[in-house]
Amino acid sequence: MTTPAQGAASASDLPSPLTSVEDMRATAKWTLAVVGATGAVLISGGPLVAVGQVHGVAHAVLAGVGLACALAGIWLAIWFTSQVLTPRLTTPAVFTEQRTSAVTRKTSLTLASLTEQIDKNPTYFFGELATSVSDLLGRRAKTLDAMQKVAEALAASADVTMSARLQTTLGRLQSDLARLDAGLKSLLPLAHAWLVEADLRRSRLWTLAGGVLVVVGAVLFFSVTGASPG
Repeated sequence: MTTPAQGAASASDLPSPLTSVEDMRATAKWTLAVVGATGAVLISGGPLVAVGQVHGVAHAVLAGVGLACALAGIWLAIWFTSQVLTPRLTTPAVFTEQRTSAVTRKTSLTLASLTEQIDKNPTYFFGELATSVSDLLGRRAKTLDAMQKVAEALAASADVTMSARLQTTLGRLQSDLARLDAGLKSLLPLAHAWLVEADLRRSRLWTLAGGVLVVVGAVLFFSVTGASPG
């Protein structure tokens, strides 16, 4: 097993991608604060007083629809923005799990662009450890499998010479695994930050959509409550 290239080693001097996660979550908190303030105004005394200006069943239904639209817009913004703040566990499985659910499909599609960028220049990320993300994960899985087999053979061996050879092989495999894990440890924080950034970008779009709903609902509500009876 070869050691990482010099270019990959210099990449470790860069700030950890995890530092950007806190910044993105701070942005999400500010977004939630603004959305929450908007929701507080929406359900404050103003609309409740305006309800008294509703005349007739048709106007009451339209006012209810308008208020529901506005509240739905607030809910959309809060729900999707809060996803940025939800604790996330990023493991090697995010690159290998099958797309059997909406969540794993979304994760796989999000990480596809990251994987594509890494695979275009794997030496920068992994040195000579691997030629791609899948190659790194594949080599790690094979090394773990080989270690298990050697460990089982070592436990069953009664020959001193064979045991020494197996112990040497096991030590080499453990060294290889340590190098592969070093490459993986540089990959997982980047994947974690990539997924959080995707959630933040998605929350901005849904916050915009929620804002449109709030405006439409508010206009509908106050136009109905401001209409003259009859």
